[in-house]
Amino acid sequence: MRHPSRRHILATLAALPLAGTALAQSLDPASLNLSTNSLDDQSGPLQEALLRAAGEGRRLFLPPGTYYVQNLQVPGNIAVEGIAGSTILAAVGDAPILRIAGSARVDISGLTFTRGNGGPSGADRGLVEVEASDHVAITNCTFVGGAANGLVVRDAAANIEDCDFTGHALAAILSIDSRGLNIGFNSITKCGNGGILIWGSQNRHDGSIVSSNTITGIGTSNGGNGQNGNGINVFRCNDVIVANNQIADCAFTAVRLNSTNNVAVTGNVCRNSGEVAIFSEFAFTGSVIANNVIDGAAAGISITNLDSKGRLAVCSGNVVRNIFERSKVNPDTRPVGIYVEADTNVSGNTVDNVPGFGILAGNGPFLQNVAIADNVLTGTRIGIGVSVVDNPPVGNVTITGNVIAKPSEHAIAGMAWDRVLSDDLIRDAARYPHVTLGANSVS
Repeated sequence: MRHPSRRHILATLAALPLAGTALAQSLDPASLNLSTNSLDDQSGPLQEALLRAAGEGRRLFLPPGTYYVQNLQVPGNIAVEGIAGSTILAAVGDAPILRIAGSARVDISGLTFTRGNGGPSGADRGLVEVEASDHVAITNCTFVGGAANGLVVRDAAANIEDCDFTGHALAAILSIDSRGLNIGFNSITKCGNGGILIWGSQNRHDGSIVSSNTITGIGTSNGGNGQNGNGINVFRCNDVIVANNQIADCAFTAVRLNSTNNVAVTGNVCRNSGEVAIFSEFAFTGSVIANNVIDGAAAGISITNLDSKGRLAVCSGNVVRNIFERSKVNPDTRPVGIYVEADTNVSGNTVDNVPGFGILAGNGPFLQNVAIADNVLTGTRIGIGVSVVDNPPVGNVTITGNVIAKPSEHAIAGMAWDRVLSDDLIRDAARYPHVTLGANSVS
């Protein structure tokens, strides 16, 4: 059952009798001079229909059929509607199907956008493009098989809800420097390079909310070591919420944060990630990673890059299980349930079935102010590992109240990079004054 979005509510209201209100009426389809199911370019008559509908304050309803069009310019103050699955706009030429540029109050619903025999192929191009616009709603639409991206949004505010995206060569949705997007209840499958990308040209406030989407089968056609192949990728954008999404079968990462501030990743279910399931990396601050479920990944959660000033995070209430022995896409990935480096609270997590570390704090000298408390760790090789190198000295770590059940090698170990210096930090605590331990249970 689809979520009752704002668009559905408005459509219901619009169907009620509104005497004397032009907006309650649609243009007569017979007056549009459009040919359904014709291979001829219908851009001219459809562009005229868009301008006429906006000028007369009417909705534009497109009857079922396939219309080959290109580079339609959508004016402001317009609602364009079709029959979902039956009204198809197919690309012809190398331009987008339609562009919403410098417009406000645009409502698009019930249309299918498909590659046809054209469409743009650039890295930042899409079947539909929105730029420098506000109050844009795209709902109950389908985007199929773009040679680049499905939908591209630049410097705009939009609601994107209840849409289906499938088979795009690059990403389903690419946002660059948005003014805040609501992306919710969409289905995204079989995209070659990414799912939802929230990117900034420089570090900036974004404010997008990405919630309740289903994302599966994301590849990494452009290669790389993690910049591609992600279900949701937030890059140089701040104040973003990523919540309650179902994400599976991503070549690299389900949710990847790169150089972000104040981003919350909560309540997501992440399955079968080829590298790290949830990643907060490089120059980030203020990441909250809480109450997610991770089942199957080369590593569960990684909060890293103190060397790039990555710091300040909470990792709590997550379930991490069934970590792979190795990554097929990144041989440098170690099997770890949760990895952290700087100014991070790791508490209340449950980690199970990890052929490596349940929780690992620090790598060599990269460790600073970490609290590891009240976690439950079962079926690990090493329950908790902590960097204990002393040249240069590392920062303080507190390990309290954790339950570590039947580790196959060590419960709490002191590490120098990949080498075990202490196989029992509880026994050797006096040798490492930066580590404080208390009330941990080992069975």
